[in-house]
Amino acid sequence: MLIVGLMSGTSADGIDAALVEVTGAPPALKVDLIRHELTPYAPELREQIFACFRLESGTVERLNRVNILLGEVFAAASLAVIAGAGYTPEQIDLIASHGQTVWYEPPGVVTLGEPAVIAERTGITTISGFRARDLAAGGRGAPLVSYLDYLLFRHATKGRALQNIGGIGNLTALPPLDDPQTPPLSFDTGPGNMIIDYCTHRATDGVLSYDAGGRIAAAATIHPTLFEEVMETPYLTQPPPKTTGREHFGAQFAAEFYERGIVLGASPQNIVATATAITAESIAWAITQLVPFHINELFLAGGGAFNDTLRRMIAARLPGVRVALHDELGIPPDAKECVLFAVLGYETWHGRPGALPVFTGATRPAVLGNITPGRLWPR
Repeated sequence: MLIVGLMSGTSADGIDAALVEVTGAPPALKVDLIRHELTPYAPELREQIFACFRLESGTVERLNRVNILLGEVFAAASLAVIAGAGYTPEQIDLIASHGQTVWYEPPGVVTLGEPAVIAERTGITTISGFRARDLAAGGRGAPLVSYLDYLLFRHATKGRALQNIGGIGNLTALPPLDDPQTPPLSFDTGPGNMIIDYCTHRATDGVLSYDAGGRIAAAATIHPTLFEEVMETPYLTQPPPKTTGREHFGAQFAAEFYERGIVLGASPQNIVATATAITAESIAWAITQLVPFHINELFLAGGGAFNDTLRRMIAARLPGVRVALHDELGIPPDAKECVLFAVLGYETWHGRPGALPVFTGATRPAVLGNITPGRLWPR
């Protein structure tokens, strides 16, 4: 099947769209990434999305309006990646859209990007709302990416960890195939890019929205007191299962972190470096202290994988572990999550579960998502 996977993460930078061919069935699932594109949000729309994150500005009227606007831009991103790959909408079987999460608090989640608009504008059957069914089954609705890791990336003899660094960091730990008695493990490690991005924006007076390549952090130093205070945040050392998001490590947390750094006498650049070190340390702590089996290899995905300074900090904290980019596994880091939703859409279409209880904590494996028929539904 040819499927468009759509994803917009907690950083709300834009829409990642991937055209993916998926064939076979687990455990012999075959995934071929045909094309991936990022469509940045217009500044005005991104401002509206961030207003939806806040209780005081996320009014019913705004949520309704942004839901429809996002449906339009998700549809446009779908058509763009289809055309860019040299296909027509009539050749595409499904769109699988994660949407834009604006609030996550189990047992519920609020995700915008109206699937009816996507299906109407493209004519393609659209599957959406992937987290809600797992939540209803008693799970945390996250991290869903672990199912893709479990299907595609286990190694015969090596323990592997796959770390996605989006707004939030999430980890999948996979024991080797020759150890079938040890279950895999997945959880959110803590902040990913969210606090780094906020501090970079403040440190550059709004000129930069993220620390490209980690250049600001590389030229600064870590403030030890600020670092140690945040590393005492209970979530970071809490054992799994656990998930977190913007409601914990979002704008309010980041603003308090930045102001605390100023009070302690840290320069804006040092605050960015400290935020980067906190993300690195939380990932390393998770792998060395919270995963109950040995990890030989760590593969990084998400926007944070391109932060050279963050990557060096992680490697320095994990001696003996080979740290590499997710590209080595055949899927570029920045495309992974939209590939994931293409696979989940495929599994939903075939009536198969899209998550394992060992990852999400659900009482049973559930078929995920809601199906909105397109004009080609009878096919």
